[in-house]
Amino acid sequence: MPGDASAEPPRDLWQAEAVDVSALGNDLSRVLYTPEEVQDRIAELAAQVDRDYEGKDVLLVGVLNGAVMIMADLSRALSIHCRMDWMAISSYGSGTKSSGVVRILKDLSTDIAGMDVLVVEDIVDTGLTLSYLISNLRSRNPASLEVLTAFRKPEALKMPVEVRYVGFDIPSEFVVGYGLDYDQRYRNLTGVATLAPHVYS
Repeated sequence: MPGDASAEPPRDLWQAEAVDVSALGNDLSRVLYTPEEVQDRIAELAAQVDRDYEGKDVLLVGVLNGAVMIMADLSRALSIHCRMDWMAISSYGSGTKSSGVVRILKDLSTDIAGMDVLVVEDIVDTGLTLSYLISNLRSRNPASLEVLTAFRKPEALKMPVEVRYVGFDIPSEFVVGYGLDYDQRYRNLTGVATLAPHVYS
């Protein structure tokens, strides 16, 4: 749901003790989702995962750095038992464009053979990096392999990837907050907003 498009974003996009809102100036153009809307959707996703993985020992695989917030909130909203592990990957390209050429910077510490694995992403945009990651993990013979993402940009997809759980479909714009960054900034915003063009142009 689009929010107030005024130059001064609503203060409730952030935890006041974590971020000095005044320091952001006019960095943000438009509020897409408030913290309450994000948390409500995460609770809905967690309920789906609870149903689908009832009686199973699921491993959540978070993709660093963006998935930290969704991993924390999702895992706390789950009723089922779950394990957690992390991967860090680097996708090479020019500027903000991903080429899909990927290098694993941090691999799993868990042998996933025979396990039910749920990859947790902050965002799926082109699908190139995720396609590589899924292929890599599938080669390790998990019992099942699914993907959950907080956000997806349908218009940006270049590689078809199957994503079982999607929090929000968002426009193909610069979007920040709730793990999404620009130049390693804005990840800690608890709401989601579009970035003003003057920041990245």
